Amino acid sequence: MYEHYSEDTRMCDEYEIFEFLETEYRIEKKNRRRRIREINNPFEMDDREFVNLYRLSKDSVLSLCEDLEPLMKTNPQRTSDLTLETKVLTAVYVYAHGSNQKPTGSAQQVAQQTVSAVLAEVTTALNHIEIRNKYIKFPQTATERNTNKLRFYEKFGIPDVVGCIDGTHIAIVKPNQNEDRYFCQKNYHSLNVQLICNADMDIISVDASHPGANDDSFIWSNHPLKTYLENLSATESLWLLGDSGYPLRKTMMTPILNAHPDSPEAYYTEKHVKTRNIIERTIGILKARFRCLLVRRALHYQPQIAGCIANACVILHNICNTANIAVPELTEDEVRQEAFMQPENLHVDSDGPQNRELQTGIATRQDLVARLWQLRPGD
Repeated sequence: MYEHYSEDTRMCDEYEIFEFLETEYRIEKKNRRRRIREINNPFEMDDREFVNLYRLSKDSVLSLCEDLEPLMKTNPQRTSDLTLETKVLTAVYVYAHGSNQKPTGSAQQVAQQTVSAVLAEVTTALNHIEIRNKYIKFPQTATERNTNKLRFYEKFGIPDVVGCIDGTHIAIVKPNQNEDRYFCQKNYHSLNVQLICNADMDIISVDASHPGANDDSFIWSNHPLKTYLENLSATESLWLLGDSGYPLRKTMMTPILNAHPDSPEAYYTEKHVKTRNIIERTIGILKARFRCLLVRRALHYQPQIAGCIANACVILHNICNTANIAVPELTEDEVRQEAFMQPENLHVDSDGPQNRELQTGIATRQDLVARLWQLRPGD
């Protein structure tokens, strides 16, 4: 009977055996990863080591998991073997270290393709409107705004400040579409992310939707918060502090360049610069915690996904701030390179038309200069 057993039949059997063994190998590899994860439970490691790896504390991660659980889907064919905590830790590890997915998967004992799926799932959940509204809060009531103003005045001595604003560039890979819009002054593709912080370095507003070719002034001029603050200013004294790359307006105080030494204008500018420095420090802390945002790392995602990752990192930054979690330090080389690769803001309004908005801004700033001069120590 064996003489009738064809060559094609033997090849088919061998192929089926090979497929069977491959499937068994993949299942065993998957199970081995799961067993290693169970043995090496991150929540059993030292607290300091945990924060070093994931930036958040154990309690903060568990609390975040409670928030995200209703928003996280279950896919039994791909990621059901991962607990919610493992998914969140895997994504946070990517944000924190700016690693590509292969070393992240190795560190977390998760397959590379699974890291990609998990990162997308967690990032999407963190960008849900409920999560964003919970952790990124621009003051909506007069009481909340007065709290912000008081904190700025207590720490820096400038009245009526609700926040400090700046943009920071986050490098991305060359986009598939409209790549010229993302090519910034420093000759790389980026998002220009607008951030506003309070006196405690919580980020109270983030806009990561603009390409790197747009400057800070353009982004703010087209932002809904601009109109919101202008409407409030009809009945309330309030403003943001921005550098000279922003237009001087009733709700946007900028420094006075070339002010005469020992003058009221120089005193105002000194106070302004010291106060507004808090947004630069906030950006530095954000990027020290989540190094995927450093220019040298570059997010290997299309602009919309990269913007969502930036939003996610801002949320996690605010969670870390609330929990008073230690900040890892950037190296001197990282600090220098990040500063060098940030495009410079050009001074605006210097040669522009003396329009009504500018005139109102000049008058408001002159009043603030006079107030600060009267309030200065020893006067």
